Amino acid sequence: MPKLTRIYTRTGDDGTTGLVGGQRIKKDSLRLETYGTIDELSSSIGVARTALADISRNACDPAANKRIDELDRWLAWTQDMLFNLGSELATLPEDRRTQGAFDGASAARALERAIDRAQADLPPLANFIHPGGSYPGAFLHVARTVCRRAERLLVKLGSEERNPSEPERYVNRLSDALFVWSRWINHTLHRPEHLWNPSAAPPPEGSEEIRGPA
Repeated sequence: MPKLTRIYTRTGDDGTTGLVGGQRIKKDSLRLETYGTIDELSSSIGVARTALADISRNACDPAANKRIDELDRWLAWTQDMLFNLGSELATLPEDRRTQGAFDGASAARALERAIDRAQADLPPLANFIHPGGSYPGAFLHVARTVCRRAERLLVKLGSEERNPSEPERYVNRLSDALFVWSRWINHTLHRPEHLWNPSAAPPPEGSEEIRGPA
């Protein structure tokens, strides 16, 4: 692991950045956009973990705390996997001389186990839902949407470079896991889901809810 003894280097002032193999590419390149979005995804998960930690400090229900701890461990592992994936994406295919730390196939299988585990505690979903609920649940929905964007970029990068599909498979499964985890933590915290109402009407004009107190 390199030691970060200096944060600013000024080498990126010309609009380029360095890859793991030493090459420099433009900061608006598809490769950089892709692994930058992976970094954004990890940041979104970090916000969800912070919300989980705040709830855990105030929760009195041992069963809820057990689930919170389990979810946080899954999210911590996910951040490690995303860092490994980002490092792989920051390396050109021809410079990957050895097997990297990211194993998308086994990570996707692990996520499937996590999804099945959480689904066992959830009521069947009979309607589309909106993001929301508890703070960690809502933050996980934000992470899910960032994850979908990362997947779209991976697909585009893979079609240009004909990369293996393991990262795409993993990120696709991760978006499913983030959706289920958001439902799972909302269910754990007894926060109702926001159901989609296709026939929704606006609030009545002049209602107390809109006008507020006189």
